[in-house]
Amino acid sequence: MIPAGFEYHVPSSVEDTIRLLSEYEDAKVLAGGHSLLPMMKLRFAEPAHLVDINGLTELKGIRRDGDTICIGAMTSENALIDSVLLQEHCPVVVDAAKLIADPQVRNRGTIGGDIAHGDPGNDHPAVMLALDAEFTIQGPEGIRTKSASEFFLGTYWTDLAEDELLTEIRVPVCQQGTGHGFHKFKRKTGDFATAASPVVIKLDGDVCRDIRIALTNVAPMAIRVETAEDLLRGQVISDALIEQAIEQVKSACDPAEDLRGDVEYKTHMAGEMARRSIDDALARAKR
Repeated sequence: MIPAGFEYHVPSSVEDTIRLLSEYEDAKVLAGGHSLLPMMKLRFAEPAHLVDINGLTELKGIRRDGDTICIGAMTSENALIDSVLLQEHCPVVVDAAKLIADPQVRNRGTIGGDIAHGDPGNDHPAVMLALDAEFTIQGPEGIRTKSASEFFLGTYWTDLAEDELLTEIRVPVCQQGTGHGFHKFKRKTGDFATAASPVVIKLDGDVCRDIRIALTNVAPMAIRVETAEDLLRGQVISDALIEQAIEQVKSACDPAEDLRGDVEYKTHMAGEMARRSIDDALARAKR
């Protein structure tokens, strides 16, 4: 298929990007393009203006700011994987990026595009929920921040306005006693998840001081399972408690039936992915 006609814009800065998005009502941002361009070719999306932000180097890179790691929205998946800073201080982001699509996609695809698109099948949204990440957003009214827990509103629906740009992702540095797990079940290499679950646990001795359990592609958007977290928080986590938590995970699922499986199958796999991620997170937190 051939996309409908559009005007192509190459902004020189974030401010220039915001101006273009404000000036043209039917404008879309082009980052990695792996979601937008196929939709344009199928004419599911027909933006009259395409704003290409690939040249904005100010949106690329990974740095540490105290107890926070700041990731530019245009940072590629391969850059996440190669980052020593993330490998040492927030490895769950690296683990998730390694399982996204294939090397070609990871070379062009960006973390900001993955998050801002609002696709329930994308991997980073659930990881951001598990990390309690914060997003920096810039628009005509200036700069604001939004927690990941308040950002994802529904399928392809986020808190990002049409004339705003996600500029930075801020995730906490993993402290001593913190462990993570990330498991993703998919039909084949490079596919979207049938179900996936990132988990982050903080231990105080043997007691679970905090835990965040998130799920990918088993609801209209990435979700946290707070009922399961509440069962485990403040407890010495046993196998019996994990089984109770997994039942809560399954109860939270509301997947759409498709070629990846029916509702029962996807729900079951979400529970299995969460179980494995909890086990891994516990083991790593105790090291």
